[in-house]
Amino acid sequence: MSSQRPARSPAAPRADRLPAGRAAWFLGPACVAAVAYVDPGNFATNVTAGARYGFALLWVVVAASAVAMLVQYLSAKLGIATGMSLPEQCRERLGRPARIGLWLQAEAVVVMTDLAEVVGGALGLQLLVGVPLWAGGLLTAGGMLLILMLRQRGRRRFEAVIAALLTVVLAAFVYQTFRARVDASEAARGLVPGFPGQDGALLAVGIVGATVMPHAIYLHSALTQELLPREDTARRKLAVRMSMVDVVVALGVSAVVNAAILMAATPLRGAGVASLADAHTAFGTAYGPLTAAVFGVGLLASGLAASCVGVYSGQIVMQGFLRRSIPIWQRRLVSLAPAVAVLLLGVDPTHALLVSQVVVSFGVPFALVPLVVFTGNRALMGELVNRRCTMAAATSATALIIALNAYLVVRTLS
Repeated sequence: MSSQRPARSPAAPRADRLPAGRAAWFLGPACVAAVAYVDPGNFATNVTAGARYGFALLWVVVAASAVAMLVQYLSAKLGIATGMSLPEQCRERLGRPARIGLWLQAEAVVVMTDLAEVVGGALGLQLLVGVPLWAGGLLTAGGMLLILMLRQRGRRRFEAVIAALLTVVLAAFVYQTFRARVDASEAARGLVPGFPGQDGALLAVGIVGATVMPHAIYLHSALTQELLPREDTARRKLAVRMSMVDVVVALGVSAVVNAAILMAATPLRGAGVASLADAHTAFGTAYGPLTAAVFGVGLLASGLAASCVGVYSGQIVMQGFLRRSIPIWQRRLVSLAPAVAVLLLGVDPTHALLVSQVVVSFGVPFALVPLVVFTGNRALMGELVNRRCTMAAATSATALIIALNAYLVVRTLS
């Protein structure tokens, strides 16, 4: 093990020497974080919601995406203002029991997200070329390691590959939605809050868990801490403004993708779609083999990109909470084990994805509460402390997510 911190990016020019065109230096971290919001877990929850209940849970996708924008902005701002990631702040400011507890739950979240990403990539390969699920899982892991090697060669190359994969997912589901011929008036009715059916609440929590991702919260604060020295106040303020633009654009794209996935699946209602494989078959039957292939390509691209982000997040979590790290390939082997076990045991991939997203949703408050507390601390944040309206919105969002999880527990027990 090593206690070394992640390598910093090369120093950028000072704000008073920064031409308008160079403001793009601060863009990109949100694109990496946004991949976590369009992982295969989103495919499972949104396809299931659309095929089972039509547009009824579209409001959950929209609300969760809005909360995600606020959360990722706060995470980015924490890294910029303090020069430390959220896990590092937890290590410095919390007692040992709380720190260890938060680390353990964060690792569980990373394992669950990694399970979803590897299973999703494996399923995408099976749907496209008939590769067995276990082999597809190994190929997905191998592809992820190749992409992560670019991170060692610099921030921009890694961000470019992730942005390309995100673009593939976006194009795939814009095309799917276009073929579905979505009725705008029906989609608008889906923006009215409500939980349909017996498991509507479970799906809603799964959508939240697949949209507001704890590991993305940890990761984003680490990505932005690489941008600049903390003592440069002018550049920090510029970085916060540009990070807001970065978040709105990147997570706006992920919101469109999530809504498109759900809307594209609405014509499959009543077609007996119980899994992503069923959805692939139904798309092919309804719209032709090209549409089915596009679905598989989007799922594969999502799995590859999100798997890279998940493993990188695991590194940030361990380094932050424990000041320890292990080589990426070792971490990949550890996190790959549950996914391979699920695939070898023949567990339904879609069911595994749904369960993983519900588990992940329970990790959201453990990342959100410290984030809101820290970014509201003037002694820590200085001039970049949250305003009252921001604190009110962040506190309300945190309370809403905790209430959704509590509702799920009560619903399940009763």
